Formats: sequence, structure tokens, C-alpha cells
Amino acid sequence: MVDRHLIQRLMARRRPDDPLARLSPHERRVLTLLAEGLSNLGIAERMSCRVGTVEKHLSAITGKLDLIPADPDARRGINVRVRAALAFLGGADGP
Repeated sequence: MVDRHLIQRLMARRRPDDPLARLSPHERRVLTLLAEGLSNLGIAERMSCRVGTVEKHLSAITGKLDLIPADPDARRGINVRVRAALAFLGGADGP
């Protein structure tokens, strides 16, 4: 979705009210890979873990960033992934 070098630059920038500060290092890594456009399987392969682990991280990320949609059927859909990537890009970018 977004160039890896741009993501690294965005991750290096901080702002005082950074919503990404709530995330663990593993969750930040998952979110970075998600923003690069990797699937859950791709993220799992890159992190040398199981897809279930990635799904747990994504669930925690969406909860911590208040990204869980009102519609329960949409929780696993593309909307949550896109919203998480946008939160990452907005949260990592300075004012």
C-alpha cells in the first residue's frame, strides 16, 4: 500500500499525542507491515509467526486505536485494515 522507506520515515517521526504510543513493539511492526500492503499470511511469514498471532495483534491494534466498526460483520473486512493503515500514517506523521 505504501513504500517501505516512507513508512520507516513516518515511524521515526513522533508527535506528543501520538495514538501509536499505545501499541507494543510487535503491534507496531504488524501495523507497519499492514501499511505496506501485506496480507495476514505475508505479515506472519515476515515476522516468522503464525497467522493466528497476526490476527491477535490486529485485534489488539484495532481496539487500542478505536478502529472497531459498529457493524460486527465488517470487523474482519478490508475497512478495518484500511482504517488501521490510515491511523498508522496519520499517527506517525507529525503535525
